Amino acid sequence: MDERHRVDGRQDGELTDVGQRSDAEQLSAILVDGRRAGLTAYRDRGEQRVFFHTETDDAFAGRGLAGELVRQALADVRASGKRIVPVCPYVASYLERHDGFAGITDPVTPDVLAWLEEQLT
Repeated sequence: MDERHRVDGRQDGELTDVGQRSDAEQLSAILVDGRRAGLTAYRDRGEQRVFFHTETDDAFAGRGLAGELVRQALADVRASGKRIVPVCPYVASYLERHDGFAGITDPVTPDVLAWLEEQLT
């Protein structure tokens, strides 16, 4: 099931959407005119959503799309009742700059890292 969230990210008439995917890929993607401009990948671990990678296509760099993507992905975590674990450096940096998610953020622990490594291999 895909949930789509429209954002005000127009540049030169482009249409920007943030899509939350809940399939086996476990990622949130930001689309510009239907083209994937970036993604943040995660794995669910019980009541935690472990974010481990965020990227944007170089063609879309400097537009604030990664920040909007992560903001929406974290808002989706809040809405789901889960907690955030920021293994991804970009997500961790975002959380340092935006304290609105502090109450639902868990630390990255050795147990989480070992679990994530198992999930990704």
